[in-house]
Amino acid sequence: MHSLLFQMMKHINITAKIDVCDYAELSPQDKSAVDAAKEATQTAYAPYSRFQVGAAVRLVNGTIVAGNNQENVACPSGLCAERTALFYANAHYPHAAVDTIAVAAYANGDYTDKPITPCGACRQVIVEAQSRYKHPIRMILYGKKEVYLVAQITDLMPLAFAEF
Repeated sequence: MHSLLFQMMKHINITAKIDVCDYAELSPQDKSAVDAAKEATQTAYAPYSRFQVGAAVRLVNGTIVAGNNQENVACPSGLCAERTALFYANAHYPHAAVDTIAVAAYANGDYTDKPITPCGACRQVIVEAQSRYKHPIRMILYGKKEVYLVAQITDLMPLAFAEF
């Protein structure tokens, strides 16, 4: 009976298209977002993990705002870089849609070789921003050896909890 039920199930395959390049291949506009994210890592408050993350949000009007991770001894009272930057952008530019988010990480005296990806909570907040403004949010995830380009956040979180 179990094998018959399995044969009747429908399967869904989910794939994500992520382009991989290096920093030199980015457009000047994308380099400026990555540079702002990298710069933001340097003022992150990460005394416990010593893993400094910076995020830069470029709005459709061209404005770039940055944020970084803010840790707290009473974990999980801190906040990730992506949400820090997004919430700042929403507070100061509530009518400007987010176009792109760049993320960089710094640990052990240098930027990470490979990109890091946003945590699940940050992904959900980015999905909400994309839904709120009805504008796809691109992601540029920086690593020294490779950079990931994600066309929209739902490529990283295809089954996101979203308003219908």
